[in-house]
Amino acid sequence: MPTKKKATSEKTEKKENTGKENYLVIVESPAKSKTITKMLGNSYKILASFGHIRDFPKKVLGVDLRKDFEPIYEIIPEKKKVVAELAKSAKAATKVFLASDPDREGEAIAWHVAQVLGVDDNKILRIEFNEITQKAVLHAVENPRSIDMNRVYSQQTRQILDRIVGYKISPVLWEKLRNNRLSAGRVQSVALKLICEREEEIEAFVPVEYWEIAAELTKQNSSHVFVSELTKHDDKKIEIKNEAEANKILEDLTQKDVEFKVSKLTKKETQRKPQPPFITSTLQREASNRLGYGVSKTMQVAQKLYEGLDLGADGTVGLITYMRTDSTRISEDAQAAAKEFILNKFGDKYYPVTPNIYTKKGRNVQDAHEAIRPSYIERTPESIKQYLTSEQYKLYKLIWERFMASQMSPAKIETNAVEIDAQGYTFRMSASKTLFNGFLIVYDDREENEKEGSIPSFEKGDVLKLKKLIPTQHFTQPPARYSEASLVKVLEEKGIGRPSTYAPIISKIQTKNYIEKVDNRALKPTLLGKTVNEQLSKHFPKIINYDFTAKMENKLDEIAQDSKNWKKTISDFYTPFMEDVNNAKANMEKVNIETEVKCPNCGKPMLVRTSRWGTQFLGCSGYPDCKTMMPINKNSAGEIAPAQDVKSEEKCPVCGGTMIIKTGPYGQYLQCENASCNHRQKIQVKTGVKCPKCGGEIVQKKSRYGKVFYACDNYPQCNFALWNMPTGEKCPECGSLLVKKVLKSGEKIECSNKECKYKTTVE
Repeated sequence: MPTKKKATSEKTEKKENTGKENYLVIVESPAKSKTITKMLGNSYKILASFGHIRDFPKKVLGVDLRKDFEPIYEIIPEKKKVVAELAKSAKAATKVFLASDPDREGEAIAWHVAQVLGVDDNKILRIEFNEITQKAVLHAVENPRSIDMNRVYSQQTRQILDRIVGYKISPVLWEKLRNNRLSAGRVQSVALKLICEREEEIEAFVPVEYWEIAAELTKQNSSHVFVSELTKHDDKKIEIKNEAEANKILEDLTQKDVEFKVSKLTKKETQRKPQPPFITSTLQREASNRLGYGVSKTMQVAQKLYEGLDLGADGTVGLITYMRTDSTRISEDAQAAAKEFILNKFGDKYYPVTPNIYTKKGRNVQDAHEAIRPSYIERTPESIKQYLTSEQYKLYKLIWERFMASQMSPAKIETNAVEIDAQGYTFRMSASKTLFNGFLIVYDDREENEKEGSIPSFEKGDVLKLKKLIPTQHFTQPPARYSEASLVKVLEEKGIGRPSTYAPIISKIQTKNYIEKVDNRALKPTLLGKTVNEQLSKHFPKIINYDFTAKMENKLDEIAQDSKNWKKTISDFYTPFMEDVNNAKANMEKVNIETEVKCPNCGKPMLVRTSRWGTQFLGCSGYPDCKTMMPINKNSAGEIAPAQDVKSEEKCPVCGGTMIIKTGPYGQYLQCENASCNHRQKIQVKTGVKCPKCGGEIVQKKSRYGKVFYACDNYPQCNFALWNMPTGEKCPECGSLLVKKVLKSGEKIECSNKECKYKTTVE
């Protein structure tokens, strides 16, 4: 094991680590291994586990209920080669450092890796770092520890609970709702419940009428018009419920003797303090509000910033601290670096007298990690913009600016308000201006309605001239549907889930077709989602419950802190839970998800069905007598409605009639409009490239699993096929067709002949 020493420069470190000993460091991702390699020198070999290497077996529970809920793990089939390479390298290493992510999930991955290496436990050490900087990595290597089994048990308990809930409730849904693609989850079903309850509030909402009155006024001998709002009558807040009340006020204010006079002037100076640096949930919300990113996209981009990106001559650099955290704490080093930057860049007045310290109050707050912040303050967004994609730059800029602002002085805002009295009615207007911008110079977090404005200067007693009164009718609005960002906020407030689970939860209920996005951002439950929620809430009220889910999170925290036994926690849950499962099996009625759409052939209601590949469609409730299927079409209100047929330019090869484009549960197809013919055929996307085998045309097709491929239209007489789109050009080396591949790194042109190695990058 390396001797303890102070962190030195990269070159010095490499020079000192050239002895006979060799060390293996196992991280989660190849991107992270690339970033770390240059920091540790030649004595260290860095390998990646590519995330989890073991999991429960597929298609079985994987928990031994007779042996105190012992989990049964197996190596993930695709990871067997990875495990073999890790084990081989571990046997040859002097020490093995497990450097997976610094959270419970990372601790569990480290433990799973340790279980399969086949080396002495004394050889294995756990290290963790909150940021991938040389100082942090070297400090971790010099201060290793053993695997924290309490954290492992906490993660394992969460996994077992979720497995039990999913494996016991889901089959009940399959049977009762006649759909074997449904699933339930301890947390995902609670998130669905939130969305469904909000939709119920919207549907039950009754708008209430109210009115507002504004006055256009001018000062004497002035043409400048300003607007003030009616706020009080006889010093009490005014509420105008209908047009009659509004007209009465207008009548009172338009009498000849009514005088509009300035009655009160108020000037107030306030401080606007910066917000704390980001935690997972606030980053997801702000990225949604400012950048329009979904929570999954935000976390994917943040993961790359954390693991490291190529910055040219500087190599691969980790740019932010670990992005799954609910702590607003920052290290003393980061605070000192921020102070130095602020003083040099902006001056003394932009740094507070005492440093800003943030503490986050609420349920389940873990303070093991720092807040999300830049790893290197001096790497400003503009200085590295050329190395980042647009998405990476925007998110990094958001994180960098929010952190820097959190360390700066408050802004000073002056607010001026004027009250105008007219026959006992009070009109008010106000405006604010910034006296000192403070942190706003870096990160302006004000809403649009808080932006600066100005009002004329007045003296108390000034008499104003009324130009016009403006009455406006309004109606109260229903509560807004959740967006991904606002759903994350309420999940956090209720203590449901953890920072690492928000994105997967929202993604899961969307892929299961329980919810859909309307207007690009709002989350609305589908008819299927409403039905599933209704049945789960009715038959599993103790599980699909906000308080229960939050209390379980507390218990998981207690297991991690060694103050609760994990087996007893599961046992206490399991017995009453299975009573609910058995009651649901016996009492849950079989449900058809019926729509208002009528079958065009027999007139019976159409039902929402799900194909084996997860595609939803409408099927006749008269099946098997009537086998009519239709695509799910929605009107402008998002309600299921009959699909509209679209005529194509193709003619029927059987009768010459016009072919109609239809959409079925398995995709689009063409059908003859003549009922007596009813000929059907697939829609072929032509490439314009001739088949090299028979001279036919290569067309785009889909496999039975939905994967796109390209094949000759003379099939089955000709079986020529390609997985990638042909360009129409021939390989300069062997003469075979060239194909285009679209990869994350960009588009490439390759030869379709596997034995030919020709390839080129598309500029």
